[in-house]
Amino acid sequence: MSRYIRPKVPGATVFFTVNLAERGDDLLVRRIDRLREAVIKTHAERRFYIDAWVVMPDHMHAVWTLPPGDSDYARRWQIIKARFSRAVPKGVQRDSHVARRERAVWQRRFWEHHIRDQESYAAAIRYCHLNPVKHGFVQRAEDWPYSSVHRDIAAGRWP
Repeated sequence: MSRYIRPKVPGATVFFTVNLAERGDDLLVRRIDRLREAVIKTHAERRFYIDAWVVMPDHMHAVWTLPPGDSDYARRWQIIKARFSRAVPKGVQRDSHVARRERAVWQRRFWEHHIRDQESYAAAIRYCHLNPVKHGFVQRAEDWPYSSVHRDIAAGRWP
């Protein structure tokens, strides 16, 4: 198995995709309260700026900016995923989950992309906000309740 080494860039802005183990499940929106609790607690302990976030039924996308001197987004995701996993029923466990003491809620890895310029930043924010439209859940981004688009509308940053 290959070993992926994540970039360590202090103060980076990063786009993430995080998936449930069971694609097609609706656990994230069904238990949005538990996800919010996990994020709020983690954010209070390990600050970061949430540039954008959208929670879909079985995955989520986020754009975070880390504090200057801090590059440890992987630990933040680990804590959020663990807190949420402990608050919901176990998924379907394989032997590998049992051996690693995993609850089989999340895919083991997550995808990240470091934002390098204003154009890729705007594209990542737009991708988050429009994801519910892309998946056919709503006609307009502002109709999806689990999105930071509402904060951006209130701040005049979304058309």
